[in-house]
Amino acid sequence: MVSFWPLVILLASWTMGQIQLTQRNNHANISDLLDNLLRGYDNSVRPDFGGRPAVIEVDIMVRSMGPISEVDMTYSMDCYFRQSWVDRRLAFHAAQDTLALSISMLARIWKPDTYFYNGKQSYLHTITTPNKFVRLHQDGRVLYSSRLTIKAGCPMNLEDFPMDVQRCPLKFGSFGYTTADVVYRWNQKRQVAIAEDMKLSQFDLVDCPAENVTDTVLHGDTANHSAHKTYVAEYSMLLVNFHLQRHMGNFLIQVYGPCILLVVLSWVSFWLNREATADRVSLGITTVLTMTFLGLEARTDLPKVPYPTALDFFVFLSFAFIFATILQFAVVHYFTKYGSGECYFSAEDFNTDSETESEDETTPLKANGAKGKQTSTVNVSNGANMFEVIPLSVCSIPTTPTKTTRRSFLEILCCRKTIDKDTIYTMTPSTAGTVHFRQGSFTSVAAEGKVRSQKRRKKQTPRFNSVSKIDRVSRIVFPLLFLVINLFYWYLYLSRSSRLPNSSNDT
Repeated sequence: MVSFWPLVILLASWTMGQIQLTQRNNHANISDLLDNLLRGYDNSVRPDFGGRPAVIEVDIMVRSMGPISEVDMTYSMDCYFRQSWVDRRLAFHAAQDTLALSISMLARIWKPDTYFYNGKQSYLHTITTPNKFVRLHQDGRVLYSSRLTIKAGCPMNLEDFPMDVQRCPLKFGSFGYTTADVVYRWNQKRQVAIAEDMKLSQFDLVDCPAENVTDTVLHGDTANHSAHKTYVAEYSMLLVNFHLQRHMGNFLIQVYGPCILLVVLSWVSFWLNREATADRVSLGITTVLTMTFLGLEARTDLPKVPYPTALDFFVFLSFAFIFATILQFAVVHYFTKYGSGECYFSAEDFNTDSETESEDETTPLKANGAKGKQTSTVNVSNGANMFEVIPLSVCSIPTTPTKTTRRSFLEILCCRKTIDKDTIYTMTPSTAGTVHFRQGSFTSVAAEGKVRSQKRRKKQTPRFNSVSKIDRVSRIVFPLLFLVINLFYWYLYLSRSSRLPNSSNDT
């Protein structure tokens, strides 16, 4: 057994030598093959020059998309851009069906001058090495693939924002070759493929139709200044539209929800008393200012387009309802300020004491020796005519008649010192909401008040802090009108956005 070991070692050494020799021969054969293919090859001349045009088949594999900017109206995408064409000058016969060539071979063979028609800032990935490769088939077909980040323009129509569906195109073709030399076509097996793990933060990619287009360009011959000639050139182009449907969740939380809550908050003033002027005005002004801030904040990330968007309509609608609430209170205050529990008194001589309310109605009023019912009097010195409005809530008027307050609290006397000191002006509010003034002496007024107090057994409660009929109607009309307009708004814009796939067939 020991004598066989040298033979085994010798056989293994011979086998390894044959394998290395075969590999060296293959490498030499491939090198010789490429040298033979490129011997006399002119990379400045397209395939089949002078004959039929070269056909460039293209397919795209989209890895990711974003960011998508409404301000710049651009979008970015990371993709594998593959081009394939047949160059019969590179056809070969060998044991391998396909040759994977180095990227240095790209500089030695012809390749199409593809450019992106609506590209902005596209670039090739070069980390760690330039991300591209070339494969050569036996029939002379060349596959050229590269990884690109493409930033292209996307003309957006923001009328339905944020319920819009945008169509962002990617258009590319030959920069210099016309349809007589180069024709672009989509790969029949795969045109535009989307990575399964691709996700967008603000959009959903709902569709990406692809098509072939031909651009017609009018060229002018400026070399001959004496005879200016023009000619028409046609260029083969490929077009793919990325249909992006916007997510609405962010706008529902940040804009639509707060706007609706502000409108509802403004309706709280309908349940406040119409005498609470400061409360209702401050509530209205606060909601208006907050609504203005929301409207300006919503347009921060939008371009200054000359037309209103769907979001602008909703913000304006909410602002109009809040502003209408303030106008509604102005109407209420204007039409109901008389007879709403307010009376007019002098600003200087108003000296109503709480002790006068505890006295009996038979307490004499000494004025020129006359006796009668005690009344609240107001003296205006030096004949001044300065008055101000004081609500009834300030006056100590009982809401329920008692034994000690049997005098007529609906009758308030406003006295005025004149030359005739026995003259008095009586102001009596009526149930119709008007005020009657009478002029007479202390004796006649006191007697008339005593008779009236005896006849009025069932006394009415004064209507201060009363509710306006306009407020009652507004509690129903405002919410109902806002609901109807909202239903029409959402139905209109949601139906418009769903019709976009049908309209895309026309283009």
